[in-house]
Amino acid sequence: EPTVRTELMEQIPPIAIFLQESRPKFPTAFFEYLMPIVVRYLTDVNNQVRKAGQEALLILLEQDLVAQSDIENKVCPILLDLSAPDSDDEYKVEAVNIICKMASMLSRTTVEHMLLPRFCELCSDGKLFQVRKICAANFGDICNAVGQEATERLLIPKFFELCSDSVWGMRKACAECFMAVSYTTSPEVRRSQLSPLFISLISDTCRWVRQAAFQSLGPFISTFANPSSAGLYIREDGTLSIRPSAQDVNSNSCQLSNNITVTSSSANAA
Repeated sequence: EPTVRTELMEQIPPIAIFLQESRPKFPTAFFEYLMPIVVRYLTDVNNQVRKAGQEALLILLEQDLVAQSDIENKVCPILLDLSAPDSDDEYKVEAVNIICKMASMLSRTTVEHMLLPRFCELCSDGKLFQVRKICAANFGDICNAVGQEATERLLIPKFFELCSDSVWGMRKACAECFMAVSYTTSPEVRRSQLSPLFISLISDTCRWVRQAAFQSLGPFISTFANPSSAGLYIREDGTLSIRPSAQDVNSNSCQLSNNITVTSSSANAA
């Protein structure tokens, strides 16, 4: 019964955590029994079971419970098979979605060597616009996962393609993640390539794309600032934040020191 398999998948993460905490007693139980089940359910015929398996896998990766060897030899190969050009449409959409989500949890080497080539192929998928849209929506996360060199060499050309896609939802998704992509590139690429590209989005024929581009204008401009002097930086969740300057920190320290002094003087007077 699919409901039984779904319920089983929901129990995998807590069982895995228990086995990890009790590893001296169960040194190989997770790798021998549970991990093969998770991998197998990624290809289950029932979509609810597959969804539960995908969620379980992401939790296991987030908790750092999956060995690097299992990621490279079991997880990545099945995702590459599911996202292959001749794969079933539903399986392919699910596979590219989980590839994008797990990229930030894996090592840069694993992402660049095993998942990045397939991601670049999926960005140009002419059959399913849903696949291209997932790629566009997660483009900034993939850039952050592989770093500047791979971004400029492999991803920026694909970003140009997505920014000129015939489907306006693709261009809108690119406008929304433009700051994250820009932050990963060098100042020269930012100035010579991304700036003209952003102008094309802000002048797009679709008002939804233009609106998204205008909302990203400030964050995009902020990537040109020197972080050491402007205090702007990107958090791990991809949002723009401001680091307090040394002057502000010193000012707060002085104010706190003055408050302490006043309190001590009042106490002495009493």
